[in-house]
Amino acid sequence: MLRSLSTTFGARRRKALGFGLAVAIAATGLAACGGGTSSADDSGTVSFFSWDPQKTMQPLIDEFQKENPTIKVQFSWAPPVAQYISALQTRLRSGTAADVFIITAENKVQIMDGKLAKDLSKESFMPNLAQAAKDTYTKDGAVYGVATSSWGGGILYNKDLLAKVGFSQPPQTWDEFLALCKKLKDAGITPFLEAVDGIPVTVAALVGLQNKQLGGTMDAQIWAGKQSFSSTWTQPLTMWDQLFSQGIETRSAAGLTGDQVSQEFEKGTVAMTSTGSWALGGIKTAAPKLNIGFMAVPGQSGTYWAGAVSPGYAINAKTKHQAAAEKFVTFLQSRTAVETYQKTTASITTTADYTPTLDPALSDMATAVRAGNFYLPQTSWVNNSDALNTEAIALLQQLAQGKSSPQQAAAGLDAKLKSLNG
Repeated sequence: MLRSLSTTFGARRRKALGFGLAVAIAATGLAACGGGTSSADDSGTVSFFSWDPQKTMQPLIDEFQKENPTIKVQFSWAPPVAQYISALQTRLRSGTAADVFIITAENKVQIMDGKLAKDLSKESFMPNLAQAAKDTYTKDGAVYGVATSSWGGGILYNKDLLAKVGFSQPPQTWDEFLALCKKLKDAGITPFLEAVDGIPVTVAALVGLQNKQLGGTMDAQIWAGKQSFSSTWTQPLTMWDQLFSQGIETRSAAGLTGDQVSQEFEKGTVAMTSTGSWALGGIKTAAPKLNIGFMAVPGQSGTYWAGAVSPGYAINAKTKHQAAAEKFVTFLQSRTAVETYQKTTASITTTADYTPTLDPALSDMATAVRAGNFYLPQTSWVNNSDALNTEAIALLQQLAQGKSSPQQAAAGLDAKLKSLNG
């Protein structure tokens, strides 16, 4: 089954942090009651439904309960993305959702349109959040989620392999990138390998440049009929297709998973790959001797990063423990909580009162991420992102295999959007 880019990223992120799927743990977490609408009195219990596992969240919960000894946090968990979204939807429909839960790019439209979460726009902690974090979970002036980090995606490269062909600085244009790849190939080095089990980072970044040229309104214009996928995606896909048509990347990559590509890179046999900031720790653990760096994806009009605001914390609009829920969410964005979370996950946190020390390889990326200079199609699409994402992956795999053209792939997305929106 084709996986969404978010699902793929979620799976690789868990691998990088050493979590695994832990289905048995998920079952245990799902068995826990959602306290948001329980008939219990105001005992100080606040229920929390997370897609980060208990191993990640327990240090934060312990610190919160230490600071608030009269409030007990009841934790439950489901792994991202599909299992979590499905479980949350079921709980929201049945009125058993937790007091505090995770809001994500995949479920934000449903939650915001249905006003299923409390408006947090007047909370005192709002100035501590990055503007991109607030914008991601805002609708009609109401802010429905508290996101404390973002992730970036670019081209991860082996400095030692690139040094063999005279590499001195990251390419600034797509043509320079192709030239670098050809030098590596001529030297007998596999230049670039990228999985197509999701929308690739390179595609997301190249399309992001198109969005930037349209003032960040590209997707809104597509949905309004003022632009189309054909008018905005054809050029980025034509550039991406050159990787395959010029023999830089093997067409068999269309059948590889992200984990398989990472393993090849870790062996030191591939000069460059595309991935996200969350993967760096796992790759360094697997291959500590690799000398690696991150570069933005070069395009025709500058360079850009893929990326998105991370999931946020939301308060159930129907909670019967509002005071306790507000205290918990206020704590989760505090310096103490964000620092604890960052040390566990190596996230690029974006709150104003805490700036972590990151791996030097993330320096350029982190600057862009904190400024909100990144793009991910699925988080920008107005609606039907899951169905469009599945279609996009299938179309990109056909393109990578040489079974279609960039024009056909872009037109396929137009046809899918038309069928979904009637």
